[in-house]
Amino acid sequence: MDGTSLNSMKWTAPIWLRQGITPGRLALTLALGFAIGCIPVLGIPTLICAALALALRLNLPAIQVANYAAMPLQLLLIVPFVRLGGWLFDVGPIHAAHVAALLHTSPADLLSQLAGLFGHALLAWLLIAVPFVVLLTFALTMLLRHLPALVPAEAAA
Repeated sequence: MDGTSLNSMKWTAPIWLRQGITPGRLALTLALGFAIGCIPVLGIPTLICAALALALRLNLPAIQVANYAAMPLQLLLIVPFVRLGGWLFDVGPIHAAHVAALLHTSPADLLSQLAGLFGHALLAWLLIAVPFVVLLTFALTMLLRHLPALVPAEAAA
């Protein structure tokens, strides 16, 4: 390095992160983006995040970054959410033979069965996501209040 120590270097947040947003509002944005990114239905989290950001006037780039950060977790959580949904609605376990039989049914029956599975998974996700967003928002707010780059935005609000 050029004689400066790591301790003397100051981290500055990217401009999209500092655009007049308070730590609490940024924490809510990130928590919502991450939770929505874990929805057990592929292809819709990006649209939901964009619509929510526009409707609630949240930081659109920040919510999408959190959404994309959650994508690997989304793939890992599909099966647990389907199982939790099956347990909540007392559907019982889904066996490989049942899945194979679904492939030989009519497209309408297949679509109906898949809609039921994903509906149950979505409700299971909702039961987990609501307390998760509340807890993550609180934790991130406490963390973000200590970032010097965000303190002026909080003082102005």
